[in-house]
Amino acid sequence: QHVMQLGWLVRGIHYYAAEAMVILVLLHVIQKIWFKGYRKPRELMFWIAMAMALVVVSFSLTGYLLPWDQQGYWSAKVRTHIMSLSPVFGSYLERLTVGGEHFGHHTLTRFFALHAGVLPVVFSGLLLARMMLVRRYRKQAFEGIAKTEINASSFWPGQALKNAIACLAVMGLVMLMTLKPQWFGFTHIGMGAPLAAPADPADLYAAARPEWYFLFLFQFLKYFPGEKEVLGAIFIPSLILGYFVIMPWIAKVRIGHYFNILVSIALLTGALWLTYAAKMEDATNANYIEAGEQAHEKAQRAVELASGPTGIPEQGALHLLHHDPKTLGPILFAAHCSSCHRFDGHDGTGNVPLDTSSAPDLKGFASRAWLTDLLKPEHIATKRYFGETAFRNGDMVRFVNKKVSQFDKEEKLALERAIKALSAEAGLSRQAEAEEVEADLIILGKEDLGYELGCSDCHEFHFEDEDVDGPDLTGYGSREWMTAFISDPGQKRFYGENNDRMPSFLTEGILTPTEIGLLVDWLRQDWYEPLPK
Repeated sequence: QHVMQLGWLVRGIHYYAAEAMVILVLLHVIQKIWFKGYRKPRELMFWIAMAMALVVVSFSLTGYLLPWDQQGYWSAKVRTHIMSLSPVFGSYLERLTVGGEHFGHHTLTRFFALHAGVLPVVFSGLLLARMMLVRRYRKQAFEGIAKTEINASSFWPGQALKNAIACLAVMGLVMLMTLKPQWFGFTHIGMGAPLAAPADPADLYAAARPEWYFLFLFQFLKYFPGEKEVLGAIFIPSLILGYFVIMPWIAKVRIGHYFNILVSIALLTGALWLTYAAKMEDATNANYIEAGEQAHEKAQRAVELASGPTGIPEQGALHLLHHDPKTLGPILFAAHCSSCHRFDGHDGTGNVPLDTSSAPDLKGFASRAWLTDLLKPEHIATKRYFGETAFRNGDMVRFVNKKVSQFDKEEKLALERAIKALSAEAGLSRQAEAEEVEADLIILGKEDLGYELGCSDCHEFHFEDEDVDGPDLTGYGSREWMTAFISDPGQKRFYGENNDRMPSFLTEGILTPTEIGLLVDWLRQDWYEPLPK
């Protein structure tokens, strides 16, 4: 899709041609019914047409999983679950198809074997049988007819030309859908076929939906909750399929053909209505929309990471996302930090928790802007910083309110230099250029921070002092400093016995070292980004 030359074009043609094939084979079956092509002596051709339709759908069902993305993975999970509902042999069929209890390499190889090996052979056999029957019925139809009349109704060149025009029209439509999928409702796609985020068994995909031609069944199953699901998934579809099988016999009755047409129209209308209802529900389903947007973001991010210097590792594309701070950082923050902290007012993923925050907002932590506001009397005691913590009446707040608020011009300049020096300890990449330009000011700022402003009365800063009880400012906000702080904020280097409710995430086994590293890198906005084109 993104690496092979014109790979997106190959995938797009394959994908949309499969969609067109489903429509064409459905139209073929409808044509057979409408024009009495299922009645004796052509009932065998009708059954073959139905079998071909089922095989074409099976092509799509097995091929949908092969990209191994979120959409295909979770849709296949739903389909194999439906298979398990079959009486007697359901669970066995599911294990046979999946290749075990859970989806994995065996599932992928089995679906590929069906898609590229078994089904093509079956379809070719059905197609060959149909061609033989066509020749047989054509020969019978022309018995006793003059040769000139036979030539007038022969396949070549009249019908061949019509077929060629129809094929060109379909091919043109497939190419148009490949080049302009947005015109046909495929959002978030540039050109080619859709490709969602890599399949993740641990991330339940709320936007998983079957292919459009099975949306009606997806919607239909909503009317059969719980134990009744087997009725909507197995029994009723089987009865409908059985009805189509016996249509040729029903047509022997005087009004049987017209009854078959009415039933077919009713079923087609019902399927279209259910499909429409499913689309309308999804259009107003916030969870579905949000899941789709998140999946699109993850898909784009996976492409960015795969095109990076490391490429795709042996563990697969999912490994890239699971070790990407930009992807996993906000999820970890929302799960473990947002009960107290906020990130620009939300939980890291864009959602605002119902409970009020009780610890500082960490958006831009240790940056110049964050520290500048921290040391302003009008901000330090607000909930953005210490307002909801045990330190709201502590030494730091008193220092800012009583001393910093009274700083003269020279002291304010010293404070600005000290802020730049302290922020430089973090080594934030987004400030690297400014810090290089202001290297001399940062050196002066370190002196101001240590002596001029009196910060060393409470904090260590590149020296050791047993008498101070504030957090060590050496390396403040750096990756090492933040990792150690999150791992155990109660150690003497930080808050010691004065720690205010913050868990020791590593020592208490809440987070692993890898997860802490991802969280820290996300807070520092330190992740891979491709160079602008």
